[in-house]
Amino acid sequence: MLHWLALMRILLDESTPRQLKLLLEGHEVRTVQEHGWAAMENGELLTLASKEFDVFLTPDRNLPHQQSLPDYDIAVVVLAAGPNRIATYEPIADVIRKALEEPRRER
Repeated sequence: MLHWLALMRILLDESTPRQLKLLLEGHEVRTVQEHGWAAMENGELLTLASKEFDVFLTPDRNLPHQQSLPDYDIAVVVLAAGPNRIATYEPIADVIRKALEEPRRER
C-alpha cells in the first residue's frame, strides 16, 4: 500500500505568507510569485496550476464560491484560521499538514 503523504507539489497563493513554506518541509512548495503567475485570475491560475501541482493553498475563503473546484485537477486547501499571517499558521502547522494527507476526492 502506498502512503498518501509522499512528496507533494504545493502552490501557495500570492497572498499566503511565504514563510509557510518552512512549515511544509519535505514537499516541493512554490509561491505564485516564484512561478511567475502573480496577478492572474483564479480560473486561469487553477488551470495552469493543475498541470504542475498537486495542491493549491490559499487564504481566499471566497474561492470555493467563485470557482467550480471539481472542474480542476488539483486539490484546494483553504486556510480559514484567522488573520492571514504566519503567526496564525505556525500553531496549527500540524492541522495544515493533516489537511494535505486527506485523500483527494475522486471525480
